[in-house]
Amino acid sequence: MVNHQESGSPTRYAVIGSPIAHSKSPLIHSLFAEQTKQHLTYEAIEVLEAEFESFVNAFFESGGGGLNVTLPHKERAFALAEVTTPRASLARAVNTLSLNKAGQLEGDNTDGAGLLNDLYLNHRVSIESKRLLILGAGGATRGVLAAIADLANKPAAITVANRTLAKATALASDFASRLAITASGYDALDDQQFDVIINGTSASLGGELPPVPPSVIAPDCCCYDMMYAAEPTLFLKWAKAQGAAQAIDGLGMLVGQAALAFTRWRGIEPTTADVIQALRVHP
Repeated sequence: MVNHQESGSPTRYAVIGSPIAHSKSPLIHSLFAEQTKQHLTYEAIEVLEAEFESFVNAFFESGGGGLNVTLPHKERAFALAEVTTPRASLARAVNTLSLNKAGQLEGDNTDGAGLLNDLYLNHRVSIESKRLLILGAGGATRGVLAAIADLANKPAAITVANRTLAKATALASDFASRLAITASGYDALDDQQFDVIINGTSASLGGELPPVPPSVIAPDCCCYDMMYAAEPTLFLKWAKAQGAAQAIDGLGMLVGQAALAFTRWRGIEPTTADVIQALRVHP
């Protein structure tokens, strides 16, 4: 996407969702703008489902530069986009909207790539040639798998475990042309170990844990929860108690996906480590 640096009025950006008041995206993008000296505004806007398409169209018609899209609109954004990136097409969800050079509404999904960048850039964890387990078979997992499909060097093995085996099997089938995925129920994991485990469920924020046996944690295992909170999530507490070498929350994924959207919009790549630290200090 073209660098929109202007000397006049700042270009407008926003995150839309419902609810949205809790969003950290305005702070993240303001820190990126300060870091990279970009002239823009960024706000959080509550948009109800019935208003989604009309809002998006009006936003870009009025000169808006780009939108981040969060719950519950990611699938609607995918349907509305005139063109989508390969990873958005695989994920069947869009979290970043912009106009391309042809004036078409273009959708991208930066969630999974943001997670992988956080693992590698901020924690020095590579999934290359590793045994990877992803918990849950919903949209969050689809986003991660779509990003993995873009990698030149992939994990040695990928297992997706879900309470409903049929849902994990259907997901594996959707990705069969790009990735070899083993679908599993949680009860079939007893005799397996994994080097990297990603929790793609929101269970631990609700005070629950996916029913994963402790034996899945291999020596030097890294456990990553796509959720985050002021205190470690229940999943991360469980992981440390079972001997995981690293237990990482999803704040870096949030900042990482935002950085990729920012780069897409502005043509300049911000760094994430200092922004993550700022959010840790001032949650």
